[in-house]
Formats: sequence, C-alpha cells, structure tokens
Amino acid sequence: MHTDDTISAIITALGTGAVGIIRISGDKSIEIAEKIFVAQSGKYLSAEPSHKMSYGKIKDENDEFVDEVLAVCMKNPHSYTAEDVVEIQCHGGVESLKTILSLTYKHGARPAEPGEFTKRAFLNGRIDLAQAEAVMDIINSRSEASLKLALRQQEGFLSKELKAIREELMGVIVNLEAVIDYPEDDIEDVTYEAVEGHIRSAQSKVEQLLKNAHTGKILREGLKTVIVGRPNVGKSSLLNALLKEDRAIVSEYAGTTRDVIEEQVLIGDVPLVLTDTAGIRETEDFVEKIGVDKSKEMLEKAELAIIVVDGMENLQEEDLEILKVATSKDYVIMVNKVDLGYTETKAKLEKIYGSEHVIEISAKTKAGLDNFIKWLENYAFGKEGTLNEGAYVQNARHEDLLIKAAKNLEDSISACENLLPYDCVTIDVQAAINNMGEITGQAVRDEIINEIFAKFCVGK
Repeated sequence: MHTDDTISAIITALGTGAVGIIRISGDKSIEIAEKIFVAQSGKYLSAEPSHKMSYGKIKDENDEFVDEVLAVCMKNPHSYTAEDVVEIQCHGGVESLKTILSLTYKHGARPAEPGEFTKRAFLNGRIDLAQAEAVMDIINSRSEASLKLALRQQEGFLSKELKAIREELMGVIVNLEAVIDYPEDDIEDVTYEAVEGHIRSAQSKVEQLLKNAHTGKILREGLKTVIVGRPNVGKSSLLNALLKEDRAIVSEYAGTTRDVIEEQVLIGDVPLVLTDTAGIRETEDFVEKIGVDKSKEMLEKAELAIIVVDGMENLQEEDLEILKVATSKDYVIMVNKVDLGYTETKAKLEKIYGSEHVIEISAKTKAGLDNFIKWLENYAFGKEGTLNEGAYVQNARHEDLLIKAAKNLEDSISACENLLPYDCVTIDVQAAINNMGEITGQAVRDEIINEIFAKFCVGK
C-alpha cells in the first residue's frame, strides 16, 4: 500500500551540530530532491545507483547557494519506508536545516506527521506493528539490556513467536470448523482431548511471554523503587552510595530529610527510578509531617520497597510498623551499619521474612552492595540474573493483549473440559488469535494504529 503524497522532515535533533539530515519519502521524493540538489558530478539522482552517496550543493528557487551537502537516493522497496526515499545530509545548523526543509515543501512535499515514516514502513508491509513500536523502545533504551530487547523485537523475535502461536491455534479452528460443517464425516484426531492439548500448548507459550513481561517492563520503564525506614537508619546514605555521589544530605540528627528525592540510576544492568523518602514516624513537626505523608504516598505507588533498618539497634516499634506496610509489595530489607559490628537483627528478620529478603550492608563503606546488586538482577531477570534468549514483552499494550489472550485460552480449555459444543471452543480460540493479532497489527483498528504512531517524534 503506497500513499499518494510525499512527506519530508528533519530526522536528526534540531540544534547546532556537525551534521543534520532531512528525509523525503514518497513517489515524488526523487523528483523534489532533483529540483534543489545539484550534484558535483552533473548527474541526476535518478541516474545514480540506489544507496549511493552523491556530493553536491543545495540551491534555492533563485539559484542561490544554500549549503554543501551529501545526498543519497534509496529506491523502493529497499528503504526505511519501502517507498522512494532521499536523505540529504547538510551542516547541522538550525537555519541550514530549516531552509532546505522549506524548499522541499515548496516543491511538493508536505510536513511529516509524528512517526509517519515508521507508520509508512508498517502500512507498506516492511515491518509489523510490534517491530514498529520497537523503534521507540530503541530510542528510549535506558540500559544495554533494554537496548538488546528492543533490537530483538525490531528483528521480529516477538512477532515470530506470536505468529507460531497463532498458526497453532488457527489449525485448531480449521479442524473444529471441519467437524462443525461436516458432522457426518468421521474426521480422525479431532477430539476434545486433542483440541485441549493444542490449546494448552499455546497457553504455555503465552504464559511464558507474560512471565518475561516483568523483565521487559522494568527495562523499558525503569523499576519504581522507594527507600523507606524510620529516621536516621541510613536511607540517604544508601541513596548516595547507590548514586555514587552526595545527592542527599546526611546528618546524625533524625528527620533531616523532609522531602522526596527522586533519581534515575542504573544498578548493575537494572534501571531504577529510585526515590529516597523522609523517615516514617509519628511527629508533631508540621514540615516533617508533610514529608512523612509524601513518603507513604510514594511507598503506595512503588513497585519495589527497599526497607532500611539500623543493624546496631534492636527493632523499634516504628520499624515493625513500616515492615508491616512495606512487605505487602515486593521488597528487600537492608540491615545497615554492619561496619560497626555484629548484631542479631539480620537473623531475627530472616526468621520472619526469609533469608532471600534480607541483606546486610554498610552504606558508609559500601560493604554488601554487591549482594544487593546480585539480588536486584535476580529479581529483574530471574534466577540466572541475566537475560535469556528469545522474545520479551516490553510494551504495556502488548502485555494487556496477552493477558486477554491467556484468559480466552483458559475459557476454551474449560469449554473442552466441560464438553461444550465445538462452536463455544472456536469463539474463545478465535478471540485469542485476534488479541495476539492486535500486537503485530494483523487485526487492529485504524484508531489504535494512529494512537500508537502519534506518540512517536516527528522525523521517525
């Protein structure tokens, strides 16, 4: 599906730089480029081989020199959009880029909408919707691991996995419909047991993708993590140790931290949105009370709680109250100040919460932080502490659709177990196929497509 009009946009960051690039895409892209680009060789771009860079100059409608550039023509379908594409590399100054872009408009191009180049790649069949969405994941990658996952999705790892699951389920539909349409024929191997076996096979693959979504979401968005504890147990010292800089004020006096401090940090290969909070305790101080209320609010919103206790003191009533609230979500307990000597606090906490949730550290000397990093990587990636091969779900839209597909498959299995008519099984299986098809774009509404690409930047 080729569109009728031709679009253009600046595809590099607008500002002062060594090089800036304007992309033109559509049936008239080469024609438009030839009206403003004069090659040093005297050849037209259309006469040059595809993907060959040409040196020359841009001239305006008055034949005046605008900039010295390199231009490359990429003929369809071997281009980013699968259309004829011309990219012009000029000096990275704002005026040069804007002037050349305006010339493309004067000669017939229109401004590209956000994400329209990638949208055309999808509409023209070069990539599917999951691969298209991976483009923004690549741009927004927070770590080497998140970049690796985004590249896998762009290469089609997730799409291939979903295609295989959908094909298996489509085979179930075909066989069931054959029995429904020709009941008089004794079609072998089409039994409730056989159908249920195929559906369970697909279900286990969907569940594995959902299991990996935990890791994908962390790497894409960052793990929302809050440091909580009563005053003066070392929360701010821990934050500074993790950030490797003095971001928070550290004092021997309780209640120093009155506000929430939020930082984005990479711990090991796990991106965190890390929040240090005011010490949680009962207080009559009006300003400190505001900080305590804010701490409780941030704890409620967090995905992971780092609970800090003072290892040199017995557990206080305030510690127990914080532990009661914070352990209602994913958590790790940091027994701080181990550099000052041995206490029984760690053993007491392990007895209650399990050794896998308790780590001894010294925020001052950084002792034990390696154990925390290992714990965090195991939490994010699983027991191996590293990424497995294969597909990971990073996108909340994809996860939601897979949850729906898993529910559809569960319903179809229930229908098989209860020997309901094959029509009932078919309806649920088809719903699962459709939900997975929305991820790759094989069964998705136009308004969803427009909404997805509207989130892209102009030029992508």
